[in-house]
Amino acid sequence: MDRQLLGRKAEALAVAHLRKQGLRIEERNFRCRLGEIDLVARDGATLVFVEVRSRTSAEFGLPEESVGHRKQQRLRRIAQVYLQGRGETTIRFDVVSVRFDRQGNLQRIEHIPQAF
Repeated sequence: MDRQLLGRKAEALAVAHLRKQGLRIEERNFRCRLGEIDLVARDGATLVFVEVRSRTSAEFGLPEESVGHRKQQRLRRIAQVYLQGRGETTIRFDVVSVRFDRQGNLQRIEHIPQAF
């Protein structure tokens, strides 16, 4: 299955999953010169930056394990750009991990609040 198509599918599944958990999606694919944040959501008074990761195999680790220190630092910098002038005080960074089988069928979806 095409990686971009799989990524879009994972993101759509993540949106549905987060909505079921009571989060409100405020923005998808926020981009700036530093990169992109997949989802920006609201959980009560907390603004949540969400990284969506997907895999079709555990051969190279679980999806959530691919959000390493460098990726976390980049997401923090992008979040700073997003927050400029918005007056938000409570934020967090979550990861949504999506596992598919080789045919692109959903195997597991997991929301990890305060992932870093």
